[in-house]
Amino acid sequence: MVKIRIRKETGNLIFDFQFQGVRCREQTALPNTKENLMKLETVAKRIDAAITLGQFNYADYFPQSSMAAKFERRAEHIKSLSSSDPTVAQFKEQWFDEMMPTWRNSYQGSITSIFECHILPAFGKKVVSHITKADILQFRATLAKASPETGKERKATTVNKILKIFRLMIREAADRFHFSNPFDGVKMLKEKRTDIYPLSMDEVNYFLKHVRHDFRNYFKVRFFSGMRSGEVTGLRWEHVDFDRKQILVRETIVRGRVEYTKNDGSYREIDMTAPLFDALKLQHQVTGKQDYVFCNRSGSYLDNRNVCNRVWYPMLDYLGLKRRRLYETRHTAATLWMAAGENPEWIARQLGHVNTEMLFKVYSRYVPNLTRRDGSAFESLLNQNQGGMQ
Repeated sequence: MVKIRIRKETGNLIFDFQFQGVRCREQTALPNTKENLMKLETVAKRIDAAITLGQFNYADYFPQSSMAAKFERRAEHIKSLSSSDPTVAQFKEQWFDEMMPTWRNSYQGSITSIFECHILPAFGKKVVSHITKADILQFRATLAKASPETGKERKATTVNKILKIFRLMIREAADRFHFSNPFDGVKMLKEKRTDIYPLSMDEVNYFLKHVRHDFRNYFKVRFFSGMRSGEVTGLRWEHVDFDRKQILVRETIVRGRVEYTKNDGSYREIDMTAPLFDALKLQHQVTGKQDYVFCNRSGSYLDNRNVCNRVWYPMLDYLGLKRRRLYETRHTAATLWMAAGENPEWIARQLGHVNTEMLFKVYSRYVPNLTRRDGSAFESLLNQNQGGMQ
């Protein structure tokens, strides 16, 4: 039975009752008056009735209490004991065993980190079929808040990456254990588009003219092939076909390990343009007897971070060019091809895109600046027609 008592230290009213064999005392900020006593007695009767009917939810009455979380964990534990479905932690082990052969090593590490740092602490002991949409929404809100480690809000891309991985596993669990997917109707956070900063043709020529001689061919390949950083780093001579004038993209270096390309679309053949062909021919005279096209004195592939810090950034600073990621060399190739009027489908294949959608979404706004075609062609056509009508 719920009793209303007076706390000696403050003189305020408190609830005093037994629930699931535990004595519970919940304080209020209400002083001991006849009116307040009547209010709390009414609440006490409702609590008594809810406990008797087995419908009492501690958090409904005392949401800020530490006891609410304790009883919620207890209820979840009881549910898990009575359920034949696995917990998130249990199913994660099975799912990982099944999926590991299909994941690249770098992807395995990324997913493992996401589960250990975010998903398991929040859902590890929860039965997969007991997760609700409300749980997912609360998880999303928590992720979007400032990170305890950095004190900064997580980017939408980071939050979405965590949610997408969790969604993949829960979707599989829902299919196997026949429950409704709690992710249904849950939207990812809106991600801000990332600006790119390709170099103009004049800037490319300026850079190549002044860069260290031993890195000139390296940067020509980056500027004129559109290859990703890991693809350039992992390029071997066996994948350079001078007869067909093609680069065969078969491998990439990710976190210091040789791996399969990013996806099936990335497994491709790049047609060599004249500057690219000439650069590789010159480089062959230097490292042709080595395994990797671009390598250090010991024959190992170049360290991308080392190239950035010792060559790329210092050179940009020296030339007075805006600092940007080394990856912008890939964006530069794409924008220069588009500015030159190359076939968009050919450009997409060169870059390893499955279609031209990404091409126009990311690069098209730079083409007018590079070609000086910003509607003037259409204006010229109108002027010609108007002149003929006069």
